[in-house]
Amino acid sequence: MTALDKSAVIGIVGAGTMGVGIAQVAAAARHPVRLWDAAHVAADNGKQRLESDLQKLVDRGKMEAAERDALLGRVTVVKSLTDLAPSALVIEAIVEKLEIKRELFAELEGIVASECILATNTSSISVTSIARNLEMPGRMVGMHFFNPAPIMKLVEVVSGVATDGEVARTVKSTAEQWGKVAIHTKSTPGFIVNRVARPYYAEALRLLEEQVADAATLDALLTEGGGFRMGPFALMDLIGHDVNYQVTLSVFEAFYHDPRFRPSIVQLELVNAGRFGRKSGRGFFRYDGSDDNPQPVAAEAPVGTTTIQQFSLGAMSTFKGVTIAPTDGRTAAEVAASMGAPAIIYDLFKAEGASRLGFTASSDTPEEVIESFVATMAERDVKTTRLPDWPGLVVMRTVVMLANEGFEAVMQAVSDEAGVDAAMRFGVNYPKGPITWAREIGLQRVADIIDNLLRLTGDPRYRVSLGLRRAAQQSKAA
Repeated sequence: MTALDKSAVIGIVGAGTMGVGIAQVAAAARHPVRLWDAAHVAADNGKQRLESDLQKLVDRGKMEAAERDALLGRVTVVKSLTDLAPSALVIEAIVEKLEIKRELFAELEGIVASECILATNTSSISVTSIARNLEMPGRMVGMHFFNPAPIMKLVEVVSGVATDGEVARTVKSTAEQWGKVAIHTKSTPGFIVNRVARPYYAEALRLLEEQVADAATLDALLTEGGGFRMGPFALMDLIGHDVNYQVTLSVFEAFYHDPRFRPSIVQLELVNAGRFGRKSGRGFFRYDGSDDNPQPVAAEAPVGTTTIQQFSLGAMSTFKGVTIAPTDGRTAAEVAASMGAPAIIYDLFKAEGASRLGFTASSDTPEEVIESFVATMAERDVKTTRLPDWPGLVVMRTVVMLANEGFEAVMQAVSDEAGVDAAMRFGVNYPKGPITWAREIGLQRVADIIDNLLRLTGDPRYRVSLGLRRAAQQSKAA
């Protein structure tokens, strides 16, 4: 498994944000780079943007001027596709349209040497399909960078049906030599990240539809309580609802309308209204300078409320005859009925640095006990949000569904467990890999929670992956 030599020419097709970002990464690794765009002015503008971005790094003291000049000197704007002939690797970063990509690679195949590797930065189109009409489809591979390419660590190296193993290994080693975390995956809808991440959006949208909480509160629970860097609603606003909805729809259709990937009507209505998020000034939140964005809902207890002594998160306890326990996917009413006592059920809580916790209570729970629970958490600098009596609550429901999709991907040999976890940590900055997270929670508990979600909702999206079920059984037997 040998990376390309640093003298190898890297060709970049497409001088948009992604293409220029990839050019910067390759040039920073000391490769000579040739940048081409069908619109010649776009390539010139792209290099000017690169120069501007690098100057900002110099101004902030993060790069020396000599390093900037050397990097820029390795990037050459070329006016003809034939100027990419000396390339050892050509990376395409153009519009996400299958026929246009096919036409491009068919033309490139007649220009570059037979040993040149052809790579696509597609995030959603089948690599197998792009390579179908090539004379040498074995040299076609996916090299999926994440935006912004110079900063984001992950590269998904995607093998189509015909991709030669040595080609994929070379590209993986090259990406690693460029300082990236390269994860091998096979060409399936969404690859790893865009597939496994779907529940992060889907569960949040579903919880909003079910009126469990508003967007600001759900975001706060997942960031302040779950440790995610950005809440799903703020993230969808950043990505753009037109883009995010389309990706969800394409994965849904590619998996033959599997309910696990079902799009949201709430998001579709935002798209229909032209409320795409940050780029349009409004999505779930406003970005027009308005100060009327909602704030997360928090519970409060009267001053002087008695706190619960000897209370430990993560374990079942009792206080004044009330059961207090972490969620197992059942409602508080169900837990209360099984225990013969009122119940407070609380959400999954990231131990380090978390500052918000969602909880619910059965209808017979005395208000004074709920206030004591709120006061106890406030004493620990943790805000609480009281939620309706809903299965799985918010953070737990999201995490178990992420893990379920991760185990499904592993079962289908899309990647291995370590690859899935690394992809989600470095591709979308999750606080933990979903499979590692599930093992910490307990695989049988994760499976039981999803079973309870299915039982209580009747929605087939909540079916336990056979991969997760088998892993739970193996874990129990070990």
